Amino acid sequence: MRGSLARFVLVGGTTVLIDAVVYQLLLWGGVGHGWAKALGFIAGAVFAYVANWRFTFRGQSHRWSLVAFVVVYLCALGINVGANALVLAVLDDGRTWQVAVGFLVATGLSAAWNFVGMARFVFRSPVRGPEPREVASPHG
Repeated sequence: MRGSLARFVLVGGTTVLIDAVVYQLLLWGGVGHGWAKALGFIAGAVFAYVANWRFTFRGQSHRWSLVAFVVVYLCALGINVGANALVLAVLDDGRTWQVAVGFLVATGLSAAWNFVGMARFVFRSPVRGPEPREVASPHG
């Protein structure tokens, strides 16, 4: 688990960078905060799926991994965009530092959700039942 977490942090940092760059480019292009945040997050998510599958969890997928990933990331998208909007509403001014605080809070909350979701549902090791044991007969 420790190695997975370290790789997840590396992939996550790259994912956040992709998210931030797309978000800022879209804001500079005149796209509203909600759409820009959602599109930046989705751009990062595409990278995250491939990188987490191949590098973080080393291909430990099952036939429902992509579906589970989409569900986990849709929840994370709601957490991310909602937290960003909440921080911007509370701070209320839209200054550069407030946008950065919103981005960091949203990223932290959704990253925590994503690690749990990825490890538990998306790229989990196959579940194996207990090994069969030989039981002694009471009659010898």
